[in-house]
Amino acid sequence: MSQPDYQCGADPALIQQIVDGNRILAKNKIVDAFGHLSARHPSDPNLYLVARHLAPDLVKPEDIVAFKLDSEPVVATDFRFYSERFIHGAIYRARPDVHAIVHCHAPSLIPFGAARYSLRPIFHMCGFLGYGCAHYDIKEASGATDMLVRDAVRAAALAKELGDKPMVLMRGHGATVVGKSIIQAVHRTYYATVNAQLQMDALRLGEPVYLDDDEAKLSAAANDHSSDRAWALWKNELDA
Repeated sequence: MSQPDYQCGADPALIQQIVDGNRILAKNKIVDAFGHLSARHPSDPNLYLVARHLAPDLVKPEDIVAFKLDSEPVVATDFRFYSERFIHGAIYRARPDVHAIVHCHAPSLIPFGAARYSLRPIFHMCGFLGYGCAHYDIKEASGATDMLVRDAVRAAALAKELGDKPMVLMRGHGATVVGKSIIQAVHRTYYATVNAQLQMDALRLGEPVYLDDDEAKLSAAANDHSSDRAWALWKNELDA
Protein backbone atom coordinates (compact mmCIF):
# COMPACT_ATOMS: atom_id res chain seq x y z
CA MET A 1 0.00 0.00 0.00
CA SER A 2 1.40 3.42 -0.95
CA GLN A 3 1.81 6.02 1.76
CA PRO A 4 -0.85 8.77 1.90
CA ASP A 5 0.53 12.09 0.65
CA TYR A 6 -0.76 13.84 3.78
CA GLN A 7 2.05 12.12 5.73
CA CYS A 8 4.69 13.96 3.67
CA GLY A 9 6.93 10.97 3.10
CA ALA A 10 7.38 10.05 6.76
CA ASP A 11 9.09 6.73 7.46
CA PRO A 12 6.40 4.02 7.77
CA ALA A 13 8.32 2.59 10.74
CA LEU A 14 7.90 5.91 12.57
CA ILE A 15 4.22 6.03 11.63
CA GLN A 16 3.80 2.56 13.14
CA GLN A 17 5.65 3.62 16.27
CA ILE A 18 3.21 6.51 16.73
CA VAL A 19 0.34 4.04 16.40
CA ASP A 20 1.96 1.65 18.87
CA GLY A 21 2.63 4.47 21.32
CA ASN A 22 -1.00 5.56 21.23
CA ARG A 23 -2.14 2.01 21.94
CA ILE A 24 0.41 1.48 24.70
CA LEU A 25 -0.77 4.63 26.46
CA ALA A 26 -4.37 3.48 26.10
CA LYS A 27 -3.73 -0.07 27.33
CA ASN A 28 -2.01 1.33 30.41
CA LYS A 29 -4.95 3.65 31.16
CA ILE A 30 -2.88 6.81 30.70
CA VAL A 31 -5.22 8.01 27.95
CA ASP A 32 -8.82 6.99 27.33
CA ALA A 33 -10.96 8.45 24.58
CA PHE A 34 -8.87 11.61 24.89
CA GLY A 35 -5.18 12.44 24.72
CA HIS A 36 -2.63 12.26 21.91
CA LEU A 37 0.94 11.42 20.97
CA SER A 38 2.97 13.16 18.29
CA ALA A 39 6.43 12.93 16.73
CA ARG A 40 8.53 15.47 14.88
CA HIS A 41 8.83 14.63 11.18
CA PRO A 42 12.16 12.82 10.71
CA SER A 43 13.20 14.67 7.57
CA ASP A 44 11.66 18.10 8.17
CA PRO A 45 11.93 19.57 11.70
CA ASN A 46 9.27 22.14 10.83
CA LEU A 47 6.62 19.43 10.57
CA TYR A 48 5.15 17.01 13.05
CA LEU A 49 2.95 13.93 12.86
CA VAL A 50 -0.14 13.22 14.96
CA ALA A 51 -3.34 11.27 14.51
CA ARG A 52 -6.60 12.71 13.29
CA HIS A 53 -9.48 13.13 15.74
CA LEU A 54 -9.65 9.60 17.19
CA ALA A 55 -9.41 7.86 20.55
CA PRO A 56 -5.77 6.72 20.87
CA ASP A 57 -6.60 3.01 20.95
CA LEU A 58 -8.37 3.33 17.58
CA VAL A 59 -5.50 4.99 15.72
CA LYS A 60 -4.18 3.20 12.61
CA PRO A 61 -1.26 4.11 10.32
CA GLU A 62 -3.51 5.77 7.77
CA ASP A 63 -4.84 8.11 10.48
CA ILE A 64 -1.50 9.87 11.01
CA VAL A 65 -1.27 13.33 9.43
CA ALA A 66 1.64 15.78 8.96
CA PHE A 67 1.19 19.29 10.35
CA LYS A 68 3.19 22.50 10.09
CA LEU A 69 4.31 24.16 13.33
CA ASP A 70 1.27 26.45 13.15
CA SER A 71 -0.68 23.18 13.56
CA GLU A 72 -2.37 23.39 10.18
CA PRO A 73 -2.17 20.26 7.99
CA VAL A 74 0.40 20.33 5.22
CA VAL A 75 -2.05 18.68 2.81
CA ALA A 76 -5.75 19.45 2.99
CA THR A 77 -7.96 16.50 3.94
CA ASP A 78 -11.53 15.95 5.03
CA PHE A 79 -10.34 14.73 8.42
CA ARG A 80 -11.37 16.27 11.69
CA PHE A 81 -8.37 17.12 13.89
CA TYR A 82 -7.65 17.34 17.62
CA SER A 83 -8.60 20.77 18.93
CA GLU A 84 -5.49 20.76 21.15
CA ARG A 85 -2.98 19.90 18.41
CA PHE A 86 -1.63 23.44 18.96
CA ILE A 87 0.16 22.12 22.06
CA HIS A 88 2.40 20.05 19.82
CA GLY A 89 3.20 22.74 17.28
CA ALA A 90 4.07 25.33 19.94
CA ILE A 91 6.39 22.99 21.83
CA TYR A 92 8.18 21.79 18.69
CA ARG A 93 8.67 25.43 17.71
CA ALA A 94 10.09 26.35 21.12
CA ARG A 95 12.11 23.19 21.79
CA PRO A 96 14.36 21.92 18.95
CA ASP A 97 15.52 19.12 21.27
CA VAL A 98 12.01 17.63 21.50
CA HIS A 99 11.07 14.90 19.03
CA ALA A 100 7.95 13.43 20.67
CA ILE A 101 5.13 14.73 22.87
CA VAL A 102 2.41 13.06 24.93
CA HIS A 103 -0.64 14.96 26.14
CA CYS A 104 -2.82 13.09 28.63
CA HIS A 105 -5.43 13.46 31.37
CA ALA A 106 -4.10 10.70 33.64
CA PRO A 107 -6.07 10.82 36.94
CA SER A 108 -3.02 10.38 39.18
CA LEU A 109 -1.48 13.58 37.78
CA ILE A 110 -4.54 15.85 38.14
CA PRO A 111 -4.20 16.50 41.92
CA PHE A 112 -0.61 17.69 41.52
CA GLY A 113 -1.65 20.22 38.88
CA ALA A 114 -4.65 21.40 40.91
CA ALA A 115 -2.64 21.81 44.11
CA ARG A 116 0.43 23.18 42.30
CA TYR A 117 2.37 20.57 44.23
CA SER A 118 5.76 19.54 42.92
CA LEU A 119 5.93 16.14 41.26
CA ARG A 120 9.35 14.94 42.42
CA PRO A 121 11.24 11.69 41.80
CA ILE A 122 10.35 9.30 44.59
CA PHE A 123 11.90 6.27 42.92
CA HIS A 124 14.56 5.56 40.34
CA MET A 125 12.21 4.99 37.41
CA CYS A 126 11.29 8.67 37.46
CA GLY A 127 14.76 10.16 37.69
CA PHE A 128 13.88 12.52 34.83
CA LEU A 129 11.66 14.47 37.25
CA GLY A 130 14.86 15.68 38.85
CA TYR A 131 15.09 18.08 35.92
CA GLY A 132 11.90 19.72 37.18
CA CYS A 133 8.18 19.71 36.48
CA ALA A 134 6.51 22.90 35.30
CA HIS A 135 2.97 24.13 36.07
CA TYR A 136 0.57 25.81 33.65
CA ASP A 137 -2.68 27.57 34.56
CA ILE A 138 -4.71 28.43 31.48
CA LYS A 139 -6.69 31.03 33.41
CA GLU A 140 -3.56 33.09 33.98
CA ALA A 141 -2.86 33.12 30.25
CA SER A 142 -6.36 33.34 28.77
CA GLY A 143 -8.95 34.12 31.45
CA ALA A 144 -12.03 31.91 31.75
CA THR A 145 -11.98 29.10 29.17
CA ASP A 146 -13.19 25.53 28.71
CA MET A 147 -9.66 24.55 29.91
CA LEU A 148 -8.62 23.36 26.43
CA VAL A 149 -5.54 24.66 24.61
CA ARG A 150 -7.44 25.34 21.40
CA ASP A 151 -5.24 27.95 19.72
CA ALA A 152 -1.69 29.13 19.14
CA VAL A 153 -1.82 31.83 21.83
CA ARG A 154 -2.73 29.40 24.62
CA ALA A 155 -0.25 26.85 23.30
CA ALA A 156 2.59 29.39 23.24
CA ALA A 157 1.86 30.24 26.86
CA LEU A 158 2.00 26.55 27.76
CA ALA A 159 5.29 26.09 25.89
CA LYS A 160 6.72 29.10 27.73
CA GLU A 161 5.80 27.61 31.10
CA LEU A 162 7.25 24.23 30.08
CA GLY A 163 10.56 25.96 29.38
CA ASP A 164 13.40 23.45 29.38
CA LYS A 165 11.56 20.97 31.63
CA PRO A 166 10.52 17.46 30.57
CA MET A 167 6.94 17.82 31.77
CA VAL A 168 4.26 20.40 32.52
CA LEU A 169 1.23 19.84 34.76
CA MET A 170 -1.91 21.64 33.57
CA ARG A 171 -4.33 22.79 36.26
CA GLY A 172 -7.76 21.22 35.94
CA HIS A 173 -6.71 19.37 32.83
CA GLY A 174 -3.79 16.94 32.77
CA ALA A 175 -0.16 16.98 31.68
CA THR A 176 2.13 17.24 28.69
CA VAL A 177 5.38 15.28 28.57
CA VAL A 178 8.20 15.66 26.05
CA GLY A 179 11.06 13.44 24.95
CA LYS A 180 13.84 12.95 22.45
CA SER A 181 11.96 9.99 20.99
CA ILE A 182 8.55 8.34 21.11
CA ILE A 183 9.93 5.62 23.36
CA GLN A 184 11.34 8.15 25.82
CA ALA A 185 8.16 10.26 25.87
CA VAL A 186 5.92 7.23 26.46
CA HIS A 187 8.30 5.82 29.08
CA ARG A 188 8.39 9.14 30.93
CA THR A 189 4.63 9.51 30.84
CA TYR A 190 3.99 6.00 32.11
CA TYR A 191 6.38 6.33 35.03
CA ALA A 192 5.24 9.86 35.86
CA THR A 193 1.78 8.45 36.56
CA VAL A 194 3.30 5.69 38.74
CA ASN A 195 5.46 8.25 40.57
CA ALA A 196 2.38 10.39 41.26
CA GLN A 197 0.57 7.47 42.87
CA LEU A 198 3.61 6.52 44.97
CA GLN A 199 4.28 10.11 45.99
CA MET A 200 0.69 10.53 47.15
CA ASP A 201 0.94 7.33 49.20
CA ALA A 202 4.24 8.40 50.77
CA LEU A 203 2.87 11.84 51.67
CA ARG A 204 0.17 10.14 53.75
CA LEU A 205 2.93 8.59 55.87
CA GLY A 206 5.05 11.69 56.28
CA GLU A 207 7.57 13.74 54.33
CA PRO A 208 9.15 11.50 51.67
CA VAL A 209 12.87 11.32 50.99
CA TYR A 210 13.13 12.07 47.28
CA LEU A 211 16.00 11.30 44.96
CA ASP A 212 18.63 14.01 45.22
CA ASP A 213 19.94 15.77 42.12
CA ASP A 214 22.78 13.33 41.50
CA GLU A 215 20.60 10.27 42.08
CA ALA A 216 17.96 11.65 39.75
CA LYS A 217 20.46 12.44 36.99
CA LEU A 218 22.11 9.01 37.19
CA SER A 219 18.72 7.25 37.29
CA ALA A 220 17.46 9.23 34.31
CA ALA A 221 20.49 8.21 32.25
CA ALA A 222 20.08 4.56 33.23
CA ASN A 223 16.40 4.62 32.29
CA ASP A 224 17.12 6.19 28.91
CA HIS A 225 19.60 3.39 28.28
CA SER A 226 17.04 0.67 29.04
CA SER A 227 13.67 2.18 28.07
CA ASP A 228 13.57 -0.07 25.01
CA ARG A 229 13.14 -2.98 27.44
CA ALA A 230 9.85 -1.55 28.71
CA TRP A 231 8.79 -0.69 25.14
CA ALA A 232 9.41 -4.29 24.04
CA LEU A 233 7.20 -5.57 26.88
CA TRP A 234 4.41 -3.12 26.08
CA LYS A 235 4.60 -3.99 22.39
CA ASN A 236 4.45 -7.68 23.20
CA GLU A 237 1.31 -7.07 25.23
CA LEU A 238 -0.25 -5.27 22.26
CA ASP A 239 0.66 -8.09 19.90
CA ALA A 240 -0.76 -10.67 22.31
